[in-house]
Amino acid sequence: MNTPHTGLPESPSSAALSSSSLRGKSGRGGGRSLAKLLFEEFEGKIRQGLLREGDKLPTESELVQGYDVSRTVVREALSKLQAAGLAETRHGIGTFVLQPRTGGMFLLDPSELAASVDVLAVLELRISLETESAGLAAQRRTEVQLQAMRAALDDFAHCTEQGQDTVAHDFRFHLQIAQATGNRYFADIMNHLGTTLIPRTRVGTARSTAPNDGYLQRVNREHEEIYTAIARKDAESARAAMRVHLTNSRERLRLAQEAAAAASAHPV
Repeated sequence: MNTPHTGLPESPSSAALSSSSLRGKSGRGGGRSLAKLLFEEFEGKIRQGLLREGDKLPTESELVQGYDVSRTVVREALSKLQAAGLAETRHGIGTFVLQPRTGGMFLLDPSELAASVDVLAVLELRISLETESAGLAAQRRTEVQLQAMRAALDDFAHCTEQGQDTVAHDFRFHLQIAQATGNRYFADIMNHLGTTLIPRTRVGTARSTAPNDGYLQRVNREHEEIYTAIARKDAESARAAMRVHLTNSRERLRLAQEAAAAASAHPV
């Protein structure tokens, strides 16, 4: 019987090496986050064939210990792998490697995707898709899946307070809802869309990222409304809360784009 490959260092000494290597790259790479570096490490192993389709990745605890990083870093890196279509999480079992795919509109390089897709139009698609996803999740979710949603929101809130990036945790929350539908195609579409289609990744302003200006707090309150409805298995309220959240997201992005266009047309 073949033993699945893992990306975990094989010994304590090599674990320490991986940890120092990640932190060293972070210092030399112009402030690249540990989560991004951990994602890139696993992405490289998958694309090089060192990790193959069906291989099980180490648990969160093993990655935390093996790479000497926080659980938040690990979760963000795993979220990025899922968003890139390189891994999938099966609740109660673990995270497994997917076959890297090529071609197709939704499988462009993230920078190309961000430049080529009309996010306002995609938000209209998401309103339809995720409204029903939230309703199905409320009807079908397990306690384990609900706990995973709660963990994503807690990480989102923590990063907001610390002034850190919240995009991966935002995406993770929406992906957990898609997975809780029990219909894998919801999650497949979310993975194809990925984090580049979260509206604030397209608006490079301090207003959309500053933790004290109310923007992220409003987003978090909307997430909490969705979570509460799913937790109490209220499908109609879950649909309504998701529709309000994504409609608000579309409006926030529209206003930000208009402000950016006006600033460009009339530079100070």
